[in-house]
Amino acid sequence: MPLELAVWRIDGELRALGASGLDLEERLETLLDQDVTIANPGWMIIGRQVDTGFGGRVDLLAIDAVGNLAVLELKRDQTPREVIAQVLEYGSWVVKLTAAELAPIYQKYVERFHPERGSESLDEAFCRRFNTKELPEDLNQDHELVVVAAQFDATSERIVDYLASVHEVAINAIFFRVFKDGDREYLARVWLRDPTETTAEPDSPANGEWNGEYYVSFGGNRDWEEARRYGFISGGGGAFYSRTLSMLSPGDRIWVNVPGTGYVGVGEVIGKSEHIDDARIQHVDGLQVSPNAIDGLKIAQFAHSHDRGELGEYIVPVKWIKTVPLAQAVKERGFFGNQNTVARPRAERWRHTVERLKVRFGIPE
Repeated sequence: MPLELAVWRIDGELRALGASGLDLEERLETLLDQDVTIANPGWMIIGRQVDTGFGGRVDLLAIDAVGNLAVLELKRDQTPREVIAQVLEYGSWVVKLTAAELAPIYQKYVERFHPERGSESLDEAFCRRFNTKELPEDLNQDHELVVVAAQFDATSERIVDYLASVHEVAINAIFFRVFKDGDREYLARVWLRDPTETTAEPDSPANGEWNGEYYVSFGGNRDWEEARRYGFISGGGGAFYSRTLSMLSPGDRIWVNVPGTGYVGVGEVIGKSEHIDDARIQHVDGLQVSPNAIDGLKIAQFAHSHDRGELGEYIVPVKWIKTVPLAQAVKERGFFGNQNTVARPRAERWRHTVERLKVRFGIPE
């Protein structure tokens, strides 16, 4: 059935807010360009109305913290067949984009839509946005296709779900609605498919198979040396970054990647995800203590660490099998990378990454 989203005001008498009939489809491109985190907090826009060279223009082109791309195509007044065909056509274009081609795409985007940024390069913008020291070497190792709509019909849902679940195309859809409450407008969003799911690479000889080992992205302003010393991984600043931690259970093996730097550790999960105020980690004296009890622990000083809502920081305790400092991070061309804090990758490239890391870290089978 087609997606539907409703909002009620609950202070006083329960009252449904009316969905606005404004020109949301036309406004969405600008809204997403202004702040793409309303769709996905792990994205950064690097192109708008990008000429593909074969008569098409990609509405919005985004990049994530590990250098993977996302094509955002607005449904506007296209039929289901038209918008799906369009986004698939753009997928055939984006898959061939090289790192050298992304820099001029970003430059044209800045010149046309954000002249206030001056001569800022893609490298500079990426490092500022994702708080890293350099742009990843292996850009565009993966990409995803996203249809953006103010309304989504059953046919579009069925096609997207078929392509994703049967043919394992990395395709999804975001559904936005505007609700009015007096003079105020509220924007609501829902994904058709869980954006934290990791699909297999097209044409992989082992599609759908997961090797049982988890990928972990340890990024932001988090201190890897703290995580090494006290045995934990963490995520926060929004549900997108913290909720996937709940996928982990004691006994699970994780491989930790610091985006833009490389893989820095492998360990065994020894506890469930808990809010920082409830969690316990291993102190140097062998005792299990609250992170808040350790003087100077940076993770406990994050602006939103102790928020009990979505912005809070959540911790998973880990028994490390092997770790290295950031300066010795392991990075090879073709290694798997993903913006989610935790993922169950089914791509062939993940299996290759794990096998290489076992060799580089000296980890037995």
